[in-house]
Parts: sequence; structure tokens; C-alpha cells
Amino acid sequence: MVVRRLGQILVDLGFITDEQLELVIEEQLQRPGALLGKIAEDMGLITDDQLAQALAEQLNMQVIQLTEVELPPDILDRVTETMAQMYRVIPVQFDGNTLTCATCDPQNLTIQDELRTFLGYDIRMVVATERDILSAIEKYYSSDVDSVEAIIRELNENEELFAAANALTDEKAFNLTDAAALADSAPVRKLLNMVLLLAIKDHASDIHFEPFEDEFRIRIKAEGVLYEMVPPPRHLAFAITTRIKVMANLDIAERRLPQDGRIELMVGGHPVDLRVSVLPTMFGESTVMRILDRSVVSLSLENVGMDEATLSLFRKTIDRPNGIVLVTGPTGSGKTTTLYSALSELNHIKDKLITTEDPVEYDIDGIVQIPIDHDIGVTFASCLRAILRQDPDTILVGEIRDTETAEIAVQASLTGHLVFSTLHTNDAPSTVTRMKDMGIPTFLITACVEAILAQRLVRRICSGCREETEVSQEIIMDLGMKPAEVEGKKFYRGRGCDKCNNTGYKGRIGLFELMILNDDLREMIMGNSTTDELRDKAESYGMIPLRKYGINYVFQGHTTADEVLRETIAD
Repeated sequence: MVVRRLGQILVDLGFITDEQLELVIEEQLQRPGALLGKIAEDMGLITDDQLAQALAEQLNMQVIQLTEVELPPDILDRVTETMAQMYRVIPVQFDGNTLTCATCDPQNLTIQDELRTFLGYDIRMVVATERDILSAIEKYYSSDVDSVEAIIRELNENEELFAAANALTDEKAFNLTDAAALADSAPVRKLLNMVLLLAIKDHASDIHFEPFEDEFRIRIKAEGVLYEMVPPPRHLAFAITTRIKVMANLDIAERRLPQDGRIELMVGGHPVDLRVSVLPTMFGESTVMRILDRSVVSLSLENVGMDEATLSLFRKTIDRPNGIVLVTGPTGSGKTTTLYSALSELNHIKDKLITTEDPVEYDIDGIVQIPIDHDIGVTFASCLRAILRQDPDTILVGEIRDTETAEIAVQASLTGHLVFSTLHTNDAPSTVTRMKDMGIPTFLITACVEAILAQRLVRRICSGCREETEVSQEIIMDLGMKPAEVEGKKFYRGRGCDKCNNTGYKGRIGLFELMILNDDLREMIMGNSTTDELRDKAESYGMIPLRKYGINYVFQGHTTADEVLRETIAD
């Protein structure tokens, strides 16, 4: 079926003239990505009702006036408020297994697929105006009706669900069909969908589902800190875990061995990857989902958060033709984002860039990316050997985990390649000791390592509720500062407001410690100097330690002294 152009439909329906259509097309050329119908509406040439009518005509769909219908609660309950707001849809009818939803964005075909995935129904779409959709969300949904607390209250009161869950706790009478049916039940789906969408909406990095003897805990990690949600009923632990395993294509009958899987979702039109890890414990299976939302991250060195001096030095380092650049820090400190931002800057048509990662976190055009798969023997070391035969200019090795990978990375850098990688160490100078411990000869470390960047992420004070505060002498001493050094300096904190969910923090900012190896430092490494001696010499050449970098941010009002203490160690 040939879909007619929306502009022509607007003309055919008599809503605009051919001359007006040309004006709209000219305006669209100036606004890449903007939809023609929306532009015509913004220019005052058509009303939102006319746009809805034209879209329905174009896509052979029905138009609905939401103001003229009263929607029953049992229909509305099938789509949560979070989902309604995220997709801008209103459920209007349920027949058999088909849910009819009104949308103001019928051209976005992914909405229908995503709702089908989340809700488990066949989805039929009808067209409504954006004004009607937004007012219907306001009219029919309120936070009280559709909070996680309300869903959990419903689950607690559901005796049928309680009986079904208890019937499955007996290992001997375990029935796969009943387990799958319970996991696929509407209340369990609804709770899990709500948790997933809230976590993705809040840009969380992980969701933890933890069974204990008397409770089942759900915690969400956002900005590096875990926050507990209202716990669901303990008897539903098995059903929720089974539902996650079904979504991740894992074996629901296997409850004694660890399992790993992934769930690929489209949320709001962009891909979200969930890495699922299931671990057997004394009281059931503990499940952790790692959320990789590629739409959240802006891969640019400008946005990483380095100060001008550090950024300038780092840029000079990554412009070198060969050598190793290492980024160190604990899990979740933003190492991959920094390295990818560097790769994006080097991503020119004249250079070949290859990465090998576990897993591939960001998909970038122009870069050859290889996922690690230990099950079939695709390891960092084996990949790296093969990559060297692909004529690369720049290589990213996701992580140097063993001596073999480290040796091949060194050889790659010595044969004229620029190699980026990550290591888990506390700071930049201790990375040298770590490489020696891995068995890399000292002369090779000095020959190929060009720079080591240590980094941490600290929470940024919310701009909506930032205020001056007093800091105790104990904290000042813990920061390694004398009272005279803080005289006249101001400390800040976030009071807590709606904008930051009353945490006082909104977003995160990076702390960086960049050690660039020069001749003096290389001589010290050859002479087996201690980590402390290396640190002192690097500081004399201008390296700012992580804690000092953090203290500068404290005095600038970006973060709190507590955050810097939590994320850095004393020199």
C-alpha cells in the first residue's frame, strides 16, 4: 500500500493551499527532524483537530474525540500513568485480547510494538489530538492512583495471586506451566513494567531484586546510590524473578545455577538494553538488571566534565599516533563514556577504529565494534590478536583483565597503534604497580604507556535547592585540609526539593586525575620507585590528585564535601 504524503492530504482536504504547503516545506528544510504537520500547526495554518484528521486519513486510522467519551477504570488500569505519559497514549477499549489506544503520534510505529511487548496484548491505535491526550492523562490519572505503592497494595490484597504463588513454593510439586502463567499474570506484568519504566525515566543504572527470609526488596541505583522502593509481597518474589527470566530468555526451571541474559526494549522510540544477572541465594534468586540506555549519554569530550587544562592535555595525548592510554576507576565511574567520547573525537574517515568490549555499550557509526563472548572463546586476548590483522589505527580494549591481554596491548602499541583500555585501580600512579603485578616488564611499561587517567563520579548539588552550609572540623580534617585553608571559603548542600526527589542532588560530575608520563617519571618507574614517590613527582609536574580536584568542585558549589570523601581516598 502506497502511503500518501501528509502535505498533499492537507491540500486535498482543503485545510491549506498549494502555496501554503510550499511555505511549510521551506520551513521544514530549516528545521531538520521536525514533522510537517506539526510545522503547519505551529505556523497557524491548521488546527490540531485538522492535523489529527489528516493523519488518520494518511494512515487509514479512526479519529476519536476523547472529550466526548467517559473511560471506565478497568480499561484505564491496563496502562499505567508512567506508560501513558511516556508514550502519550490513552487506553479507550478492550475487546478479547485487543487493547485500543488513542495516540497523538500515529506516525511513530514503534509505540504500538513497545506497548505490545510491555502489556502482552494485541494493540490497535486510533488518532486523537495532542491537547485531548494531555488533558485525558490529567483527568484520568493521578499519582495516587498509579504509584508503585498503589500497585503493591493491590497485589497484597489479591488472594488468588497469593494462593497461586504459595502453590509454587513446594519444590517437589513445581509445575513449569503454572510458573509461566503466574509470571505472565497481569498484576506481575504491571508491577515489573512500572519499575522498569520508572528506572529508565530516572536514568537509573541498575535495578536490584533481592529475596530475603521475610521480605523481597527492590532497589534502584541512580547516580551511584541505591534507593529502596516499597517492597512487594514476599510471596511474589518467585513470580517476579520468573517474569524477568522469561523476558531475558533464560531457563525458568533452573534455580540452582547463576544465569546471564539480556532484554532488548524500545522505550519512547529509542533502544534500551537490559543486562540480566540471576544468582541463586539462600532465599531464592537475586536478580540485577544493568540498564544501558544509549539515548542518555552524549559522547563528546566537552560533556565529560573535565576542566579546561585537563581537557587540553588529554586531547594532546589522544592525538598521538601510538602508545597506550589507560583510564582507571571502579565499576560505574564513567570510564567507558570517557573512552568513547575520545573515540568519537578521533572518528575520522581517514582512520580505522576497532573496539572489543564486554558488552558493547554504545553503537557508533564508523567504528568496528566486536562483542566478547567467553562461551565460544571470543576473549579480549583472542580478539585483540585478530584485530591486529585488520589494519587498525586506533584500538579500544574494553578492559585489561589478565597478563595475556596486557602483553598483546603492549605489542599493539609498539607496532604503531594507539590503544585505549581500562583497569581497576584506585588512582593513576598505582596503575603502574598493577601492570608490574600483571607481569609486564618495566621497560615495556615505560616504552608504551603515554598517559593514565583516573576518574570518579560524584553527585552534583541540585541547582533548584542549593544553599550555603557549615561543615564540621572533622570533615575538614578528613579532607586533609587545615582550618586556615578553608578560611573565607563557602560550602554548599542541596536542601531537597521536588526537582531532585528530595535528595539534594541532581546529576553527576566527574573528578579526574591525569598523569602524563615524561622522561623523569619513566626513569623513576625503571628505578622501581614507590607509588607515593611517583605521585609526588607527577604532582610536581602539574597532576591534580582526585581529592584535590574534588575539593575545588566543593568550593565552586558543584558538589558536597561528603561526596568527595565518599569517592576518593586520602593521598
